[in-house]
Amino acid sequence: MTDATSQLQPKVIHLEPGDQSYVRLLGGPPETRSIKSGLVTLSPGQSIGLHSTKANEEVIVPLAGSGQLLCAACDPIELAAGLIAYVPPQTDHDVINMGSIDLRYIFIVAKAD
Repeated sequence: MTDATSQLQPKVIHLEPGDQSYVRLLGGPPETRSIKSGLVTLSPGQSIGLHSTKANEEVIVPLAGSGQLLCAACDPIELAAGLIAYVPPQTDHDVINMGSIDLRYIFIVAKAD
């Protein structure tokens, strides 16, 4: 193990966003080797905005509400609690709340190489 890896510690992260629409959960190095994550809350009709995974891969874990993962290279992917979605590297994508209640989800991003 490298010195940086030996410094990493297990932790518990509370998922209590209050009234915030975004809460950083893991910020990447030196807190982790490469993982970054956050808790997102989107109001009905709201989207996160088109963005790219770049050299990362992403997992989306819906907790409440319903929505869609939209990307140019795929059909819309339904998002709901009990499902997860995977977004490969170099993929432009957006998440939109298609339901009538807040869509809450966790995203987890890690370097793909």
